[in-house]
Amino acid sequence: MKITDIRTAVVEANYDWTFTRVYTDEEITGLGESFLAPGLTGIIEDLKPLLVGEDPRNVDKLWSKMRWAASGAGSMGGVVYNAISGIEAALWDVVGKHYGAPIHRLLGGKYRDRVRIYADCHAGEALEALNSVMLARRPRWLPENAEEQTVIASEINHPVHGRAYGDASDDEVFTPEMYASRAREVVERGFTALKFDLDVPNPYTRDTHSGTLTHAEVRFMASLVEAVREAVGDTIDIAFDCHWRYNVSDAQRLAYELEPYGLMWLEDPVPPENIEAMRRVTQSTKTPISSGENYYMRYGFRESLENGALDIIAPDLQKTGGLLEGRKIADMADAHYVAVAPHCIASPVGTIASAHVAAAVPNFLALEWHGMSVPFWEDMVTGLDGPVIQDGHVRVPEAPGLGVELNEEVAREYAREGEPFFGE
Repeated sequence: MKITDIRTAVVEANYDWTFTRVYTDEEITGLGESFLAPGLTGIIEDLKPLLVGEDPRNVDKLWSKMRWAASGAGSMGGVVYNAISGIEAALWDVVGKHYGAPIHRLLGGKYRDRVRIYADCHAGEALEALNSVMLARRPRWLPENAEEQTVIASEINHPVHGRAYGDASDDEVFTPEMYASRAREVVERGFTALKFDLDVPNPYTRDTHSGTLTHAEVRFMASLVEAVREAVGDTIDIAFDCHWRYNVSDAQRLAYELEPYGLMWLEDPVPPENIEAMRRVTQSTKTPISSGENYYMRYGFRESLENGALDIIAPDLQKTGGLLEGRKIADMADAHYVAVAPHCIASPVGTIASAHVAAAVPNFLALEWHGMSVPFWEDMVTGLDGPVIQDGHVRVPEAPGLGVELNEEVAREYAREGEPFFGE
């Protein structure tokens, strides 16, 4: 068996979903998905000559070939691994179809038939659509509903709500009541684990650039958490994301204030590149600390695990290096008795690929679902008997390879303009 071609397609959803398809001389094709990045399809096109003519069954060998060929661009990380991750997943789909086995069997077999999903509830708002540099955009699938249009218009006028590179603004504050209402709504849909953003517009914010928090800001953030906990009770797990915003001392204060609410985790309270800073926060609190969506390969997680810097790791399998690398990361974490909760903002293609890994490792906690705002999310794949997510879980497919195929009719409808659709 030889690889004959590699092609891409991009769907404009809440983020850009970039799909890679690997073609072979035995008419078996494989499908994978990459985490968004500027210039991503160009990188995949550049990697193609390394793979055409190769045997797709040598997945790990081909992964190494791509890694070292691109080492000048980023030997330890960077968007080249977003590209590699999508290609690697597509190779596993080919291999599984060739041998008649689902991907989780190729990764060692499964510990569980269903993978628990945690629903990312954003900041309580209904819609979110961002491009590859996190600028808000108006997608073509925007409903005509006036209320939802207002939310999107607000997003466009105030990109990322004053977070990241934005300035402080209290024009649109997300209240405890909004958080509680959203939490109840999502629990009613069958989810037993939820995550909300905590670095949202705060009426007491003075400066979004300094990484500092005032006492009043911390108390307001705690009120959001308290509202969610009171809304869902103690049988639902809740987590909150800080998106790397804060300095060590204020992250410690925040984590301490949240201890009474029994969080599943507090995510990325400080920037991820300083392992010692993360360790200081983690060691200072009973609130579990999570990070990892911006770490690449097992090497990116080694120091955090060896130094006790994290209670839970969150690799993104569409960017950290692929599915086998995700398995290796989970094994490393298991040696340190650390749970794995994969980050995932993907379509059903990447979500199901991640579910295969989640099923195959013992130390899995929950897998992210970030598609609540996309009306066609469930329609993006074919081959399942029912919805992708049922009662807050994904049932791991038993069909060969990934176990699903891309619904090209839906994908074409929402394909990103200016990008080829699998060579067309």
